[in-house]
Amino acid sequence: MNSKLWIQKALTTCSLMALILTYSMVALANSGKAVGELTISGGSADSTAFVTVNGEPAKSNRTVFASSTITTPEGMTATVNFGKAGRIQFGPNTTFTLGAEQDSISGDLASGSVTVLNAPKSVGVRTLAGETVQLNTGETATANSTTAAKQTNNQGMHWGWWALIFGGAVAGILFVALADNDSDFGGGATTVSPNR
Repeated sequence: MNSKLWIQKALTTCSLMALILTYSMVALANSGKAVGELTISGGSADSTAFVTVNGEPAKSNRTVFASSTITTPEGMTATVNFGKAGRIQFGPNTTFTLGAEQDSISGDLASGSVTVLNAPKSVGVRTLAGETVQLNTGETATANSTTAAKQTNNQGMHWGWWALIFGGAVAGILFVALADNDSDFGGGATTVSPNR
């Protein structure tokens, strides 16, 4: 009976040690904390090209970690949603290393281009020129650029529409102001008061 007890204790101890060592190895393999979710677009169904994260093929809805390197091939783009910190998009042939913190986004752009789709704070992008460019919503940086380029935001209205709206409002105000005040709204109707 005594030998069975010692065997059970030894097996329990070995199982516990294996469990602890396995979970510590998983924790050590993690390259940082989760910062966002990857969405991939472009390419064709029979395409052999794919977006990689740290050299591994990646699919949409993959979680990305701080210090991950995202690479997009020709004809494919990737978007990373950082939640409250914003969203950025990587153009084709882009290599970008994330450096995101809790409420801000940053990183190193080795090739291609990165566009800020939305972000409450500016996004710091270090280019090949060694300069850190601060991008706001709707701005794009390329690996060889030293300044941000404003892009037309497809979600916003084009300036021509604003000019048309403003011009229509001015025309309406002028029409009312210059009209001869012969307006007869309601004619000669009698108004009866509800007082008793």
